[in-house]
Amino acid sequence: MPTVFVHGFPETPEIWEPLLAEIERIAPARPAPIRLSPPGFGAPLPTGFGATVGDYRDWLIDELERFAEPVDLVGHDWGGAHTLNAVMARPDLVRSWTSDVIGLFDPDYVWHEFALSQQEPQSMGPDPAVPFGPDLAVRVAMLVELGMGEPVAGRVAVGQDEAMGRAAHSLYRSAAQPVMAELGRNLERAAQRPGLALLATEDRFVGTVAQRCRAARRAGAVTATLGGLGHWWMTQDPGRGAQVLTDFWDSLDR
Repeated sequence: MPTVFVHGFPETPEIWEPLLAEIERIAPARPAPIRLSPPGFGAPLPTGFGATVGDYRDWLIDELERFAEPVDLVGHDWGGAHTLNAVMARPDLVRSWTSDVIGLFDPDYVWHEFALSQQEPQSMGPDPAVPFGPDLAVRVAMLVELGMGEPVAGRVAVGQDEAMGRAAHSLYRSAAQPVMAELGRNLERAAQRPGLALLATEDRFVGTVAQRCRAARRAGAVTATLGGLGHWWMTQDPGRGAQVLTDFWDSLDR
């Protein structure tokens, strides 16, 4: 059973390294995980790619169609939103899904400050070079301040470039409310496959606990609480995250 991981902004696939190492330690018999990088986020941004919510949903569906069998799909940040959008449209492509941002689809969700700044009518996008500025050390320090583990932050920051900034700007603008609330009207479709909603209690970007739990119930997902962890839980306590995921997958095998 392939296991596929999809990350978000402002990230590259290196964000998963600590977690995947722990999964391999805990469950060495599982197939090697596959990391998919959305266009512009550690992967080239093709000419003509619109980088909208719908474009990334379609990109992920195309990637999942390449597998010979349904996958266990895990999404973080925007990758978690792409995961849900793909599953709502094509549940046949997954055996199970996991997302840590299901609260984005609650009708009462309000975007965080960075997203709102990108969605302002006068916003022309990030400053040239990269979303968080041209200086690598500054970018690393900002990621660490926001809660990302320092070793991973150093590797992720190297991959933050102008293409990521352009892609993020387009993506956030395409998702201005009420877009996410309207997409959330279809959450019940995700219940066609077993789902896991990860609830990192200190994550301030993805909605309130009540919003996340409400959305998880609508999607038919079980909820795993990661007490004391924030947005980048996979770098803060990868062992705990790996255990939660492998327990979920083991429950499906049984």
